[in-house]
Amino acid sequence: MLQVAFIRDHKDDIIKRLTKRNIDATALINDVINLDEDRRMLQTKLDNTKAESNALSKEIGNLFKSGEPQKANILKEKTTQLKETTKVLELEFNEKVDALNALLYKIPNVPHTSVPNGTSEADNEEIFRDGQIPQLHDGALPHWELAKKYNIIDFELGNKITGAGFPVYIDKGARLQRALIAYFLDKNTKAGYTEYQLPHLVNEASGFGTGQLPDKEGQMYHVTADNLYLIPTAEVPGTNIFRDTLLNESDLPVSITGYTPCFRREAGSYGAHVRGLNRLHQFDKVEIIRVEHPDNSYDAFHAMVNHVKDILIELKLPYRILKLCGADVTFASALTYDFEVFSTAQDRWLEISSISNFETFQANRLKLRFKNSEGKNEFCHTLNGSSLALPRVLAGILENCQTEDGIKIPEALVPYTGFDIIS
Repeated sequence: MLQVAFIRDHKDDIIKRLTKRNIDATALINDVINLDEDRRMLQTKLDNTKAESNALSKEIGNLFKSGEPQKANILKEKTTQLKETTKVLELEFNEKVDALNALLYKIPNVPHTSVPNGTSEADNEEIFRDGQIPQLHDGALPHWELAKKYNIIDFELGNKITGAGFPVYIDKGARLQRALIAYFLDKNTKAGYTEYQLPHLVNEASGFGTGQLPDKEGQMYHVTADNLYLIPTAEVPGTNIFRDTLLNESDLPVSITGYTPCFRREAGSYGAHVRGLNRLHQFDKVEIIRVEHPDNSYDAFHAMVNHVKDILIELKLPYRILKLCGADVTFASALTYDFEVFSTAQDRWLEISSISNFETFQANRLKLRFKNSEGKNEFCHTLNGSSLALPRVLAGILENCQTEDGIKIPEALVPYTGFDIIS
């Protein structure tokens, strides 16, 4: 959520930069400024009324002490009127605050100046590519056919148990899945991230804290009886660890990692491009999350990007990095880089990771601050990234590492799987 003071001081720049998202926010920003003016005016009236009431209360006490009860009782009637006025003003003030917050929740984060213009994902900017795209043998298969051939993932069984998008991993498929989770966590903890085991459901406040609510409410599974949400990513519970927290400057940076299953309704997702592991309603992911000093957050962002690069180099998967354009960057993010692995059997790129810097957008919602060297409270910057999302990494391994003899396991994973080929 943008800070009101920031909106007041940078109105024109905010409106201009939000056009990168193809949004004309002029009316919305003006409404925020006008509502804030009303709120500040009511706050002044309320403070003045309370101050007058307090002053009269002291005077009443002095009058009673000096033996002038009649004068004191006249003033008591006035304080009664002031208390009624205070109640009315407090009601009006709270209504203005609620209306202001409702508007602020509608405004997405301001894109970083480096975010390219664009109207769709087609306008995302490729900034890096690495890895050799393998030449597969004749008769190479997409991963969903390989899964069936080697009996390692059963999509039909998942459909029977739950529905489409809930696969069942079997034998070496399950062991490879587990190996990837352990490998990713080990890579992250060796890089200085503290491992957390996080809840798989969150409350409404947590959803608002990281920006999934109200923006992506329809994409989340809602447990209505308890008003809880199944997590779409470990970002939500992981970042909400720090909700309503005041850190010391010396506490920064904070770096955590965690594995969770993730649940996304993905409403409206149909077609050949979502076959197999390409898009699921339940999938596993290992996340990295950082809380940073504002001066250091973009250095941290690029360190996170390099960390994911190192993992993909070890797995020997061909990948590229995209800088997302304004139309494709998420609601809460200021800057996002997507990693995509090349699926040779499908002849297409598959997104496997997003690294995002939210600057103060989440921290403002979370009330996550630190006490700076001058003793003043300042909002932190929050960042998160997939390190990594398993389904499409697994799809990339199955397809790119297939041979006529079977699927060769990347060397870095063999100590985790206990086998070097699926045949």
